[in-house]
Amino acid sequence: MTVENVMIIGSGCAGLTAAIYTARANLTPLLFEGELVGGQLSLTTMVENYPGFPEGIMGPELMEITKKQAQRFGTRVLSKNVTRCDFSKRPFQVWSGDERYEAKAVIVSTGASARMLGLEAEQQLLGHGVSTCATCDGFFFKEKELVVVGGGDSAMEESIFLTKFAKKVTVVHRREKLRASKIMQERAFKNPKIEFIWDTVVENIHDPKAKKVTGVLLKNVKTEKKAELECQGVFVAIGHEPNTKLFQGQIELDEKGYIVLKQRTQTSVPGVFAAGDCVDHVYRQAVTAAGMGCQAAMDTEKYLEANP
Repeated sequence: MTVENVMIIGSGCAGLTAAIYTARANLTPLLFEGELVGGQLSLTTMVENYPGFPEGIMGPELMEITKKQAQRFGTRVLSKNVTRCDFSKRPFQVWSGDERYEAKAVIVSTGASARMLGLEAEQQLLGHGVSTCATCDGFFFKEKELVVVGGGDSAMEESIFLTKFAKKVTVVHRREKLRASKIMQERAFKNPKIEFIWDTVVENIHDPKAKKVTGVLLKNVKTEKKAELECQGVFVAIGHEPNTKLFQGQIELDEKGYIVLKQRTQTSVPGVFAAGDCVDHVYRQAVTAAGMGCQAAMDTEKYLEANP
């Protein structure tokens, strides 16, 4: 069996940037694309905050040209999902179904997934008025009326950020009080553009047929009374889950499942590195994920020089 120099698990900004750098270092990386090819950017429409594209670029297109750049330098891409791994000894082993692969080093860049409401309309309107990232999409909602779903710090941060653009932001929360920190609550309560609807869930989002958001159907969880609310955008802010279940018991994870780094991008296992949203639960931006991918690649190159 061929032992690879480096295997990269995940094909988002972090994974593909790591592939570009390791390929340019003549390490001929093997990259597993995973279930969500291109990562979270493949679910977005227009990206306007990634450097180098003054007119903006569609998320899937950005990921496609980044993949081509990685392949140009010798990255081999497998359209497969890693189903199991063993980092207990070197060479490290990963499996895709029954197929086994070995490598001297591994870069984990499996990203994170936004928690969703689980509505059919939500999936149909993702990128067409439904968003999971205010920093990414807030600019497109100037003078619009928006709904933010959630009650934690991220929901308050998103709501406050959106008031820079929106005419009005309505926070819909399933409980009667917020889970957010006191300081974030105070900031949100003081903001004249933010209103709150308590003990309520979003039952449906209109209107997939029109391919845009026109309103939401709300239900009070205590009275079960339903009501319609007009809006032009829905931001789901009920948290993210790192895609790291595969690595439980293999590398150290924190209580929320994010990968713990020991030194720069090195995980608890020397030779296994990590980058992007499976590590970073603070910034979660394409450009920061790409930056971490670069760091992981350079750390991997140094590790392989020291441990041939």
